[in-house]
Amino acid sequence: MGFLAFLILGLIAGAIAKAILPGRQGGGIIITLILGVVGALLGGFIGSALFGVGINEFFSLSTWLLAIGGAIIVLLVYGMISKRAVR
Repeated sequence: MGFLAFLILGLIAGAIAKAILPGRQGGGIIITLILGVVGALLGGFIGSALFGVGINEFFSLSTWLLAIGGAIIVLLVYGMISKRAVR
């Protein structure tokens, strides 16, 4: 998958992850992009390690599910870190 497609995948996966998680998450479009791309990388790593499926094709359902799942994990971790920093 190309670099631009990976960025688009990360942006959309981050936005979907923010929509799925309850509550209010901080950060704007740049944080969403960064968390989505990191989540897509994490999802691809977890998917290839556990299931033998990575992030290969843009229009593959497994690619999207792995990217969104990874973005949710990263968003949860980011939420825990940012709430701790506010206290």
